[in-house]
Amino acid sequence: MEGRLERYRRFYGARATFAGVAVLAWVGTVLLLSLVFSNPSPASATYRIGVLLLDRWTTLFPYPITIQNIEHLVFFLGLGELAARWVAARRELAFAAEHFLPEDPHTVLEAADLGPIRRRVMDRFDAEDGFMPSLIDLCVLQFQASRSVDQMVSVLNSSLELIAHRVDLRYQLSRYYSWLIPTIGFIGTVAGIAATLTIVAKGNPDMAALASTLAVAFDTTIVALFESAVLVLIMNVVQGREERAVNLAGSYVLRNLINRLHVDPSAT
Repeated sequence: MEGRLERYRRFYGARATFAGVAVLAWVGTVLLLSLVFSNPSPASATYRIGVLLLDRWTTLFPYPITIQNIEHLVFFLGLGELAARWVAARRELAFAAEHFLPEDPHTVLEAADLGPIRRRVMDRFDAEDGFMPSLIDLCVLQFQASRSVDQMVSVLNSSLELIAHRVDLRYQLSRYYSWLIPTIGFIGTVAGIAATLTIVAKGNPDMAALASTLAVAFDTTIVALFESAVLVLIMNVVQGREERAVNLAGSYVLRNLINRLHVDPSAT
């Protein structure tokens, strides 16, 4: 029970750490941009950029609580989640350098060799991490129970499917963030259009105020689409690395364990 709790603390603790760093990065970025784009004069060169990125001189919301800043927060949370997954993928890929199995073209494994191999990997994985050592351990255990290479292959294939599904589930929150950002942008679009119609309904509208509120409708969408596109791109890159780690683990076990294993017919 303690081991399971420790794994949960380590898994969710790492995600919480990256989320905390992401929030701090968001606060720092908003403060920095607020200082850089602090000139409220429409004639300044930075005025329009400040309006686009921050809705800096908003009349709809109390700054810094703006649609753009909320989009930035979700974007940074998404980056933090993907950073955690990047670290996990790098850790999985690093197992290839551990040389758990013989890799030269001449070595043949006997049943007696599998015990030391399993002892070497049995403490290198848990329920969440360690694709390669977990596959080695499971395949060795299956062979020791059945003395069948065919069943080893079957267990390997089934385990790879389960691991691939588990990896895909880990990106649910990232996919939600990439969906949430455009949704928030659409809310900003609706709010901007509604505020514009309110000004028009009063009669003799101030064109400057009209343009300012209408700009919110488009600026929030522009920022949302850009950040969502960046987040989806990074998510696909990171997920590709983690899926590559799964494929590498499967091919490594197949090539260096199953294909090298010699079964003595008299022992079966």
